[in-house]
Amino acid sequence: MYFIIRANAIFICFLALILWAASPVSVAEEPMVVPELTGKVIQGGLIRGRLPVGSQPSIDGEHIEQNSEGYFVFGFGRDAAPEAVFSWRDALGQEQSMRLSVEQREYPTQYVEGVPQKTVTPDPSKLARIQNESRLVRESRAQLHHNDYFLSPFVIPLKGPVTGVYGSQRVYNGVPKRPHYGIDYAAPVGTPVVAPADAIVTLVHPDMYYSGGTLIMDHGFGLSSTFIHLSEILVEEGQRVKQGQAVAKVGAGGRASGPHLDWRINWFDTRIDPALVLNSPPVP
Repeated sequence: MYFIIRANAIFICFLALILWAASPVSVAEEPMVVPELTGKVIQGGLIRGRLPVGSQPSIDGEHIEQNSEGYFVFGFGRDAAPEAVFSWRDALGQEQSMRLSVEQREYPTQYVEGVPQKTVTPDPSKLARIQNESRLVRESRAQLHHNDYFLSPFVIPLKGPVTGVYGSQRVYNGVPKRPHYGIDYAAPVGTPVVAPADAIVTLVHPDMYYSGGTLIMDHGFGLSSTFIHLSEILVEEGQRVKQGQAVAKVGAGGRASGPHLDWRINWFDTRIDPALVLNSPPVP
């Protein structure tokens, strides 16, 4: 009897071992990470999004910085290709990617007459000045400030008739020039200009050759606003400004055919359409 009981016990243990080995093992799997992207995927468009911190996102191989909560921003230029690749690393360190179809646009041509010929074809003696001012603008836009101002909705800096739009090709005195990268608002000299969102002032220049009074403000993580043709600037470099705060006054300096505000938005050196930023939905 003892042998039978013992044999049965051994058989039961052996059977349990087989069943255990054949049973599926439950392993905690990392959930699939899907980027949260807000904005229109279009030439000149601005995209704000979120991924787990440390995901190392990039667009077409260009690294994108994240804030402490995983939010980020990037954009598409005026002539962005029809397809872009957005990449990131998942929780297991594996690189993931998704292809984005970038909507293509057609841009109008604007003819502007009466511009002083010296600003259409600059005097060679002014080239050193022009190059130095261009360097100042590039350095300002290249700055990286870790502020979350880019997440907030933007407001228009001035209420007035729109006389110039993003992407349009301008012909000055019959000479084709570079495309226009901002929105022009017509207004009398001295009209107040307000900050479209919270920002840090990164460049103040009273009179640049092409753009006259020039102001650049950083909204965080490479997103900046540029105001040009100003008659007066009311803030200083390094100053923090709040949305709606008066920061400058309309002028007609530089290459301008009349008094107006030219507002531009950049993600580092990528030029964004301000109209699309104004219409961008809020970030979840």
